[in-house]
Amino acid sequence: MSHHKLEIKSVDYVYPDTSTKVINSLSAVITHGESIALLGANGAGKSTLLMLLMGILSPVSGEIYVGEVLMTQKTLPDIRKRVGFVFQNPDDQLFMSTIYDDVAFGPRNAGLSEAEVTARVTEALERTGISHLKNRAPFRCSGGEKRAAAISGVLAMKPDILILDEPSSDLDPKARRKVIDLLKTFDHTKIIASHDIDMVYELCQRTIIIQNGQLKADGDTKKIVTDSVLMDNCGLIAIENKK
Repeated sequence: MSHHKLEIKSVDYVYPDTSTKVINSLSAVITHGESIALLGANGAGKSTLLMLLMGILSPVSGEIYVGEVLMTQKTLPDIRKRVGFVFQNPDDQLFMSTIYDDVAFGPRNAGLSEAEVTARVTEALERTGISHLKNRAPFRCSGGEKRAAAISGVLAMKPDILILDEPSSDLDPKARRKVIDLLKTFDHTKIIASHDIDMVYELCQRTIIIQNGQLKADGDTKKIVTDSVLMDNCGLIAIENKK
Protein backbone atom coordinates (compact mmCIF):
# COMPACT_ATOMS: atom_id res chain seq x y z
CA MET A 1 0.00 0.00 0.00
CA SER A 2 2.58 2.54 -1.18
CA HIS A 3 0.05 5.37 -1.15
CA HIS A 4 0.36 5.38 2.66
CA LYS A 5 4.10 6.11 2.46
CA LEU A 6 5.39 9.59 3.16
CA GLU A 7 8.95 10.52 2.24
CA ILE A 8 10.85 13.70 3.09
CA LYS A 9 14.02 14.17 1.05
CA SER A 10 16.64 16.73 2.14
CA VAL A 11 14.03 19.42 2.79
CA ASP A 12 15.08 22.97 3.62
CA TYR A 13 12.80 25.84 4.56
CA VAL A 14 13.68 29.48 5.22
CA TYR A 15 11.06 32.02 6.24
CA PRO A 16 11.04 35.00 3.85
CA ASP A 17 11.96 37.52 6.53
CA THR A 18 14.97 35.63 7.86
CA SER A 19 18.06 33.90 6.54
CA THR A 20 17.89 31.17 9.19
CA LYS A 21 16.94 27.70 8.04
CA VAL A 22 13.89 26.68 10.05
CA ILE A 23 14.09 23.22 8.47
CA ASN A 24 17.61 22.15 7.57
CA SER A 25 18.33 19.20 5.22
CA LEU A 26 15.69 17.06 6.92
CA SER A 27 15.02 13.57 5.58
CA ALA A 28 12.72 10.80 6.84
CA VAL A 29 10.61 7.95 5.50
CA ILE A 30 7.27 7.05 7.10
CA THR A 31 5.67 3.80 6.00
CA HIS A 32 2.18 2.31 6.06
CA GLY A 33 0.65 1.86 9.50
CA GLU A 34 3.39 3.54 11.50
CA SER A 35 2.46 5.68 14.47
CA ILE A 36 5.16 8.31 14.83
CA ALA A 37 5.73 10.97 17.47
CA LEU A 38 7.23 14.27 16.35
CA LEU A 39 9.00 15.90 19.29
CA GLY A 40 11.02 19.05 19.78
CA ALA A 41 11.26 22.07 22.03
CA ASN A 42 9.37 25.24 21.15
CA GLY A 43 10.92 26.75 18.03
CA ALA A 44 12.52 23.47 16.94
CA GLY A 45 10.60 23.45 13.64
CA LYS A 46 7.76 21.00 14.32
CA SER A 47 4.92 23.28 13.23
CA THR A 48 6.84 24.36 10.13
CA LEU A 49 7.42 20.73 9.19
CA LEU A 50 3.71 19.96 9.59
CA MET A 51 2.82 22.89 7.32
CA LEU A 52 5.31 21.59 4.75
CA LEU A 53 3.75 18.12 4.90
CA MET A 54 0.32 19.63 4.24
CA GLY A 55 1.54 21.87 1.43
CA ILE A 56 0.70 25.04 3.33
CA LEU A 57 4.36 25.95 2.92
CA SER A 58 6.68 24.88 0.10
CA PRO A 59 10.31 23.78 0.62
CA VAL A 60 13.01 26.08 -0.71
CA SER A 61 14.84 22.89 -1.65
CA GLY A 62 14.27 19.17 -1.31
CA GLU A 63 11.19 17.08 -2.06
CA ILE A 64 8.18 15.59 -0.28
CA TYR A 65 6.45 12.50 -1.64
CA VAL A 66 3.12 10.99 -0.65
CA GLY A 67 3.22 7.48 -2.01
CA GLU A 68 5.05 7.85 -5.30
CA VAL A 69 3.60 11.33 -5.94
CA LEU A 70 5.84 14.39 -5.63
CA MET A 71 4.10 17.20 -3.77
CA THR A 72 3.66 20.18 -6.10
CA GLN A 73 0.99 22.83 -6.54
CA LYS A 74 -0.49 20.63 -9.26
CA THR A 75 -0.63 17.43 -7.19
CA LEU A 76 -1.55 19.11 -3.88
CA PRO A 77 -5.37 18.84 -4.24
CA ASP A 78 -5.15 15.06 -4.66
CA ILE A 79 -2.56 14.70 -1.90
CA ARG A 80 -4.78 16.58 0.55
CA LYS A 81 -7.47 13.96 -0.03
CA ARG A 82 -5.03 11.36 1.25
CA VAL A 83 -3.47 13.28 4.13
CA GLY A 84 -5.74 14.54 6.92
CA PHE A 85 -4.61 17.27 9.32
CA VAL A 86 -6.09 17.89 12.77
CA PHE A 87 -5.17 21.36 14.02
CA GLN A 88 -3.98 22.01 17.57
CA ASN A 89 -6.94 24.30 18.20
CA PRO A 90 -10.23 22.65 17.10
CA ASP A 91 -11.82 26.09 16.76
CA ASP A 92 -9.60 26.53 13.68
CA GLN A 93 -11.52 23.67 12.05
CA LEU A 94 -15.05 24.07 13.40
CA PHE A 95 -16.94 26.97 11.86
CA MET A 96 -20.36 25.68 10.79
CA SER A 97 -23.60 25.98 12.78
CA THR A 98 -23.69 22.30 13.80
CA ILE A 99 -21.22 19.48 14.33
CA TYR A 100 -22.91 17.53 11.53
CA ASP A 101 -22.36 20.32 9.02
CA ASP A 102 -18.74 20.73 10.11
CA VAL A 103 -18.03 17.04 9.54
CA ALA A 104 -19.96 17.14 6.26
CA PHE A 105 -18.09 20.18 4.96
CA GLY A 106 -15.14 18.31 3.45
CA PRO A 107 -17.12 15.54 1.72
CA ARG A 108 -19.62 18.06 0.34
CA ASN A 109 -16.84 20.20 -1.08
CA ALA A 110 -15.34 17.09 -2.64
CA GLY A 111 -18.52 16.83 -4.72
CA LEU A 112 -19.88 13.66 -3.13
CA SER A 113 -23.59 12.88 -3.28
CA GLU A 114 -25.63 13.82 -0.23
CA ALA A 115 -26.26 10.13 0.43
CA GLU A 116 -22.50 9.47 0.52
CA VAL A 117 -21.97 12.57 2.67
CA THR A 118 -24.54 11.31 5.16
CA ALA A 119 -22.93 7.87 5.25
CA ARG A 120 -19.48 9.30 5.84
CA VAL A 121 -20.61 11.72 8.54
CA THR A 122 -22.57 9.01 10.33
CA GLU A 123 -19.59 6.65 10.24
CA ALA A 124 -17.14 9.31 11.45
CA LEU A 125 -19.34 10.45 14.32
CA GLU A 126 -19.94 6.86 15.41
CA ARG A 127 -16.22 6.16 15.26
CA THR A 128 -15.43 9.09 17.56
CA GLY A 129 -18.41 8.45 19.84
CA ILE A 130 -20.17 11.79 19.37
CA SER A 131 -23.21 10.89 17.24
CA HIS A 132 -25.39 12.42 19.95
CA LEU A 133 -23.75 15.81 19.29
CA LYS A 134 -24.48 16.02 15.57
CA ASN A 135 -27.09 18.79 15.92
CA ARG A 136 -25.19 20.75 18.57
CA ALA A 137 -23.38 24.00 17.81
CA PRO A 138 -19.60 23.65 18.24
CA PHE A 139 -19.44 26.58 20.69
CA ARG A 140 -21.70 24.60 23.03
CA CYS A 141 -19.28 21.65 23.12
CA SER A 142 -16.50 20.94 25.60
CA GLY A 143 -12.85 20.95 24.60
CA GLY A 144 -12.80 17.16 24.32
CA GLU A 145 -16.00 17.13 22.27
CA LYS A 146 -14.58 19.76 19.91
CA ARG A 147 -11.42 17.69 19.50
CA ALA A 148 -13.49 14.62 18.63
CA ALA A 149 -15.53 16.68 16.16
CA ALA A 150 -12.36 17.98 14.47
CA ILE A 151 -11.04 14.43 14.17
CA SER A 152 -14.43 13.33 12.79
CA GLY A 153 -14.20 15.96 10.07
CA VAL A 154 -10.85 14.57 8.98
CA LEU A 155 -12.02 10.94 9.15
CA ALA A 156 -15.00 11.76 6.92
CA MET A 157 -12.53 12.45 4.12
CA LYS A 158 -11.15 8.90 4.50
CA PRO A 159 -7.45 9.86 4.46
CA ASP A 160 -4.61 7.33 4.36
CA ILE A 161 -2.39 9.39 6.67
CA LEU A 162 -3.40 11.35 9.79
CA ILE A 163 -1.31 14.27 11.03
CA LEU A 164 -2.27 15.58 14.47
CA ASP A 165 -0.85 18.71 16.08
CA GLU A 166 -0.92 18.53 19.91
CA PRO A 167 -4.11 16.41 20.09
CA SER A 168 -4.11 16.33 23.90
CA SER A 169 -3.46 20.03 24.54
CA ASP A 170 -5.89 21.98 26.75
CA LEU A 171 -7.86 18.85 27.66
CA ASP A 172 -8.81 17.75 31.16
CA PRO A 173 -7.56 14.26 32.22
CA LYS A 174 -10.82 12.49 31.31
CA ALA A 175 -11.05 14.09 27.86
CA ARG A 176 -7.34 13.42 27.26
CA ARG A 177 -7.86 9.74 28.04
CA LYS A 178 -10.77 9.57 25.59
CA VAL A 179 -8.65 11.06 22.81
CA ILE A 180 -5.79 8.65 23.49
CA ASP A 181 -8.14 5.65 23.52
CA LEU A 182 -9.74 6.90 20.30
CA LEU A 183 -6.40 7.26 18.52
CA LYS A 184 -5.48 3.73 19.57
CA THR A 185 -8.36 2.42 17.46
CA PHE A 186 -7.08 3.97 14.22
CA ASP A 187 -4.99 1.87 11.84
CA HIS A 188 -4.06 4.92 9.77
CA THR A 189 -0.46 5.98 9.37
CA LYS A 190 -0.20 8.63 12.11
CA ILE A 191 2.18 11.51 12.75
CA ILE A 192 1.57 13.08 16.16
CA ALA A 193 3.35 16.30 17.10
CA SER A 194 3.14 16.77 20.84
CA HIS A 195 4.74 17.88 24.09
CA ASP A 196 2.73 15.16 25.89
CA ILE A 197 5.52 12.61 26.29
CA ASP A 198 3.37 10.18 28.28
CA MET A 199 0.80 10.15 25.48
CA VAL A 200 3.31 9.46 22.71
CA TYR A 201 4.95 6.77 24.85
CA GLU A 202 1.57 5.04 24.90
CA LEU A 203 0.58 5.66 21.26
CA CYS A 204 3.72 5.77 19.13
CA GLN A 205 6.19 3.02 18.35
CA ARG A 206 8.66 5.40 16.70
CA THR A 207 9.79 8.90 17.65
CA ILE A 208 11.48 11.62 15.63
CA ILE A 209 13.08 14.54 17.47
CA ILE A 210 13.80 17.80 15.66
CA GLN A 211 16.26 20.34 17.03
CA ASN A 212 17.03 23.61 15.24
CA GLY A 213 15.28 22.28 12.16
CA GLN A 214 17.46 19.20 11.95
CA LEU A 215 16.81 15.54 12.63
CA LYS A 216 18.30 14.88 16.06
CA ALA A 217 16.96 11.39 16.74
CA ASP A 218 14.83 8.78 15.00
CA GLY A 219 14.05 5.42 16.54
CA ASP A 220 12.17 3.37 19.10
CA THR A 221 9.95 5.60 21.23
CA LYS A 222 10.62 3.82 24.52
CA LYS A 223 14.38 4.12 24.08
CA ILE A 224 14.30 7.77 22.98
CA VAL A 225 11.90 9.27 25.51
CA THR A 226 13.59 7.48 28.43
CA ASP A 227 17.07 8.68 27.39
CA SER A 228 17.52 11.51 29.88
CA VAL A 229 20.73 12.85 28.28
CA LEU A 230 19.27 12.97 24.75
CA MET A 231 15.97 14.45 25.89
CA ASP A 232 17.66 17.09 28.06
CA ASN A 233 19.99 18.07 25.21
CA CYS A 234 16.90 18.60 23.04
CA GLY A 235 15.11 20.74 25.63
CA LEU A 236 12.71 17.95 26.57
CA ILE A 237 11.97 16.00 29.75
CA ALA A 238 12.53 12.25 29.77
CA ILE A 239 10.17 9.83 31.46
CA GLU A 240 10.83 6.57 33.26
CA ASN A 241 10.62 3.36 31.27
CA LYS A 242 7.18 1.88 32.00
CA LYS A 243 8.04 -1.81 31.67
